[in-house]
Amino acid sequence: MTPAADRGRGHADIQHALDQVVADGGGPGMVAEIRDGHATPWFGTAGVADMTTGRKRQPGEHFRVGSFTKAFTGTVVLQLAAEGKPALDDTVAKWLPGVVEESLGADGTEITIRQLLNHTSGLPDAILGQETPRPEEPGKRFIYSKVNYNLAGMIVESATGSTLADEIERRIARPLRLTGTYLPGDEQTIRDPHARHYSKLGRTGPDAEIHDVTEMDLSWAWAAGGMISTTSDLHLFLSALLHGRLLPPAQQKEMFTTVSTEGSGWVPNTRYGLGVYSQTLPCGVTVWGGGGFIQGSMSYVMGNRQGTHTMVSNLNGDWNDFLETFTKLFETGFCPESPRNPAS
Repeated sequence: MTPAADRGRGHADIQHALDQVVADGGGPGMVAEIRDGHATPWFGTAGVADMTTGRKRQPGEHFRVGSFTKAFTGTVVLQLAAEGKPALDDTVAKWLPGVVEESLGADGTEITIRQLLNHTSGLPDAILGQETPRPEEPGKRFIYSKVNYNLAGMIVESATGSTLADEIERRIARPLRLTGTYLPGDEQTIRDPHARHYSKLGRTGPDAEIHDVTEMDLSWAWAAGGMISTTSDLHLFLSALLHGRLLPPAQQKEMFTTVSTEGSGWVPNTRYGLGVYSQTLPCGVTVWGGGGFIQGSMSYVMGNRQGTHTMVSNLNGDWNDFLETFTKLFETGFCPESPRNPAS
């Protein structure tokens, strides 16, 4: 049984939280799935998957998971490290000679693979090939950066001679039977069934136009944020990760060894590991996993450290306050008594 301290406030309260997000105009539709030990999973839904037809959101839908892709990329790198190549203390230059020098003006002989994975490489958040700010000294502080994980994906391909997509499929998706999980590359469509993905393209205000961005080339996100999955697949993956079924003990310890994110302007009350992070909710409960924000889709995938209580949620719009929305929802899912709504 899941400890009472992180069981949450009940399915009715979670359903109310989902309804409230949609009612407040936070997005077209939202889903949440909860798994608690061996109990039957609970699935809640609010709003629509398609704003044109009014089709409701439902279980089994594919959606873009954004930055939670990093957990998959990190797992592959750590599996390779367990096999002897690459080592986490190898430099980027060993596997990608000249790449960070030419693209980012950094010194690849001073940056380790571990620093890529825990975002202490000093590299800025950017897209490779575009003009970027100057890099900082490696190892000094946490800077959340897409560059880190796209470089990690390139190292996977250099070390294996295979594609990152194939390595994720071979090492994670196939063994766990994640039939709805894949890295699409430059494929612009999403496999059926799927929710339509909607975006205001960064505009704010009541008159901001909503665009359907379901068909979109997001290959730039790749190893840092390009994957597609389903709620049930993400539960299976997170549970396997938390239970240590994907990594040997030494690499499991590495993944969950964290650095502080304080002062970085990133998600408050978090510590970052190697592809996953911990977040302490306002009630004091700490959850593990990750979130993802990408055009048209926002997701959160979290569980207790034992993996006995996990929650996955997705919103098929990108104009809501990402952190506030999911922090409130996951408080409801993991805190017995919400600090914002104390029991009378």
